[in-house]
Amino acid sequence: MRKLLTGVFYFLFFLSNTYAQTFKAAAAVRVITPNPLLPVSGGIGTPKATKEKNGDLFVRVLVVEKGAARVAIVNVDNLGWPAALGNKSRALIKGIPPENVLIGATHTHSGPDAYAFPNEKGESFADLNYLDWCTKQIAEAVNEAVTKLEPASLKIAVAEAKGKIAYNYYAEQLYDPRCGVIQAIANEGKNKGKAIATLVNYAIHPEVIGSGRGILSPDLCGPLYAKIEAETGGIALFMNGAQGGMVTADNRTEDKKEASDYQECKRIGELLASEALRIVGSAEVLPNPSLYCTSRKITFPVDSEIMQYILKKSPIKNEMVGENKVVTQLNLINIGTAQILTVPGEALPNIGYYVKRKMHTKLPFLFGLTNDAFGYMLTKVDFNSFKRYDYVSRTSLGEMTGEIYIEQALKLIEESPWPADIVKTSKK
Repeated sequence: MRKLLTGVFYFLFFLSNTYAQTFKAAAAVRVITPNPLLPVSGGIGTPKATKEKNGDLFVRVLVVEKGAARVAIVNVDNLGWPAALGNKSRALIKGIPPENVLIGATHTHSGPDAYAFPNEKGESFADLNYLDWCTKQIAEAVNEAVTKLEPASLKIAVAEAKGKIAYNYYAEQLYDPRCGVIQAIANEGKNKGKAIATLVNYAIHPEVIGSGRGILSPDLCGPLYAKIEAETGGIALFMNGAQGGMVTADNRTEDKKEASDYQECKRIGELLASEALRIVGSAEVLPNPSLYCTSRKITFPVDSEIMQYILKKSPIKNEMVGENKVVTQLNLINIGTAQILTVPGEALPNIGYYVKRKMHTKLPFLFGLTNDAFGYMLTKVDFNSFKRYDYVSRTSLGEMTGEIYIEQALKLIEESPWPADIVKTSKK
């Protein structure tokens, strides 16, 4: 009898330990469209009044877990989402270490001001009550996803997205056409084999509509969400990439003008969605993928007078060290055969290409405007080097921002283990 009980105990222990080491995933959504509508912001300056909306704004969440590792990936339909707001959400999230909550902005230019940009008098016109409500919606969505975690598989793929989607306004071909896709698939229950979530990672400015037309909108991200969800049944997310200087939506017309209506948002968003689903469609299924997450704090000097003024006068206070230095968080995630690195701003494409080339995988992901959104990030040789770069240099923290980011990113890559599934594959 004792042997039987011992055997049962070890069997149950084995089952429990196996289940604990099972990869799990869940997703959740919240609508954050302000009611009544608020003015929208496309960058530094006073937000522009709105009179209508084209689509809703969202918070979209994917939570993944394996063993003791649990990570939340959040996208917010906004121009940027400062860490000061993200930390309010992190304080309300249960069961996930704050440093494992990645909050990225889609960079729509048709959402309410989340920076509280001060004018020349130091006045800010952001709706702080709305922003505080959004931080609660983020936390609620993450907490909901945690309660819904279920055994899952992954499909991961990176390939060039074909068609008229993006281009570099400054130099047409200088952008990264690769689209990365991570799709979580249910392993059990009535939804077995169906998508839980599909995450699209692509570098582009969602600014087809822009901030000057009196329209609140998620821009091209709205149609992207809708098409993916209609075809997969799961929740869609969009994480931007290295889209700085100036990778924008290719809404050029044959008469050398720009299409700036919601129909063009639909064309580009749906095309990107179709390409993402094509890219991930033939990817192998990873039945129990690995998961690893690490982070570190990094410090940037703030040399730009414009950025110094914004950081000092905005009521949204980011973490500062001394007079003109700002602190932010850098994350690296190994998930299955992929590696993800966050970027706290709008890195120029050459920075994105370089960092991706140094990552320990053929499936590199860069989550731009994530954990912070400190303007443009240039290398020192690009900073103030060309007339074309006057604007992006003025709205950068300074000459060394890109250099410091690259140095710290490479250190994080080298100090972190290779993705476990990459190691497994190489040993076969």
